[in-house]
Amino acid sequence: MRTALQTPAPLIKTRGTPRKKALIGDNGTTNRIILKHLLEQNGYQVLQAENGIQLLKLFESEHPDIIFMDLQMPVMDGYDTALRIRELEGQTSIPIIFLTSLTDEHSLTRCIEVGGDDFLTKPFSPVLLKAKLLTMQRLGCLHNQIGALYNRMKQDEAAAESLFSGAVVADNVAMDEVKSLLRPADIFSGDVLLTTHSPSGNLNLILGDFTGHGLASALGALPASEVFRAMTGKGFAPHQILAGINQKLHSLMPTAMFFAVQFVSIDPSLEKITVCNCGMPDILLLDGHNGTIRQRFKSRSLPLGITPEIDFQSARKQCRIQPGDRLLLASDGVTEARNVDGEYFGQARLEQAIREGQQSGDILGRIEETLDAFCGNAPQDDDISLAEIPCLPGILPQWSNLPGNRSISVVPQEESQGREEDALTFSLSLAGQRLRQIDPIPLIINQLQELEQLQGNRRILFTILTEMYINALDHGVLELNSNLKQSAEGFSAYFKERNKRLNALQDGSISIRIEIESGITSGKITITVKDSGNGFDTSPFENGYAPQNDHFSGRGILLLHSLCKSVRFHPPGNSVEAVFCWSRSAAGGS
Repeated sequence: MRTALQTPAPLIKTRGTPRKKALIGDNGTTNRIILKHLLEQNGYQVLQAENGIQLLKLFESEHPDIIFMDLQMPVMDGYDTALRIRELEGQTSIPIIFLTSLTDEHSLTRCIEVGGDDFLTKPFSPVLLKAKLLTMQRLGCLHNQIGALYNRMKQDEAAAESLFSGAVVADNVAMDEVKSLLRPADIFSGDVLLTTHSPSGNLNLILGDFTGHGLASALGALPASEVFRAMTGKGFAPHQILAGINQKLHSLMPTAMFFAVQFVSIDPSLEKITVCNCGMPDILLLDGHNGTIRQRFKSRSLPLGITPEIDFQSARKQCRIQPGDRLLLASDGVTEARNVDGEYFGQARLEQAIREGQQSGDILGRIEETLDAFCGNAPQDDDISLAEIPCLPGILPQWSNLPGNRSISVVPQEESQGREEDALTFSLSLAGQRLRQIDPIPLIINQLQELEQLQGNRRILFTILTEMYINALDHGVLELNSNLKQSAEGFSAYFKERNKRLNALQDGSISIRIEIESGITSGKITITVKDSGNGFDTSPFENGYAPQNDHFSGRGILLLHSLCKSVRFHPPGNSVEAVFCWSRSAAGGS
């Protein structure tokens, strides 16, 4: 028959492995001697303490692998000592086994509450002790594995965050002017803010919200940002860019994930914006003088990624703005932020903060203060994102060839003549429904970009082609009267009627012809655009025409005259020819 000091076979110990340390805290000498003997039989080096203070000192200096602690130690009892150990241990987790003869449920429950892992009742059973030591070793191995996995996850997240910042955020433009508040609910945000400039100088901006939050949501930002910047750089229109992102995400993302988007394109004239809201809260246009909400742009489309075909063209809206106006974009994480009582922040509090922020001159700062005061210590349920875009020159690209910022130096005709073998001619024609389905300008620009000597003038050529094509489409094929745009109300009516006629278009055609002559030091490009319309009286647009400052029509033709060597309308006014000249020294300057 076994006595109390008889022990089973010791725990398996690998040769050369340092002995584990066990720390005993008990004011009873007999208990310590018995437990010390049993632990040594199982391969442990044993440290002893008579009270809680001594135990804490040995814990800090010796770093034991397991602790056996009596509940009723003097100076500091087992409950307080366990609490202090859990505060000191940091990321490690040392098993604590309480030594007790107590059997009441309240005392045992409190042992677990203060950080204990198990109990060992007096008198000690060698078999039960070995079983508990094996259990703690297994739990220790699991803890180490979890810790290693956690560290690996943190390393992966750090690498992914670096990739995310470099591939998605780093290429944003105008961020010194665009104010933003981005608060992810996790390390990674499902919200994304993207900005870039188009060849014509537009600022294109997306505030988007992927389903959920965290790394899984943020992964969609990589293909979305790639398509957004590539298509904007090639001059595609907002609805075409959204269609490109939608098709990409639909082919990549799981069925349950989608991408709600606020898309804004601000014209370099700072006179108009194009907006498309796809499943997001209202985009707010704030008056530049008094900060009041002048217009709300509600969602008019499904979020991206749900279905491969979405009509973004009918969902977009164009609006006249004034320099100094501001646009406020927000994800639903703002209005749906909750306080400790579960109450939502809501649209009313957001708009009240906007009014207060306008008075103090810091709209975004006031929203942040109000949001913080409302939420208090409540956990953040969703990503919170805000962007405030001022319609001021600072958001526009700083390139010398913008109208009004450069003086056109015209290359003499005889110098711009190229050799016949260097001439290049190509043409493109669109008819009927193709006119509403295809934007030919990016196609032509990409073709021209292949010519090295034209790359530096890419933005100028994009502007020239766009003005000529839009003039042929709007006033030639669609027969719109530009006089409609001579008031703010007429401006909105013009684009409403344009969308209506474009969607109903069945007939009509536009042809674009490009002739390039390249010499050793210079060259010229002749662009001819002809439409199937009836033409118009071109005499007012010849010989130094200049529109009135408060009119919004006729400025495109003035722009052509300022950028080109010559602009000629051919009778009956449905054909226009523009000649642009360049020199090789200036080709890389824009």
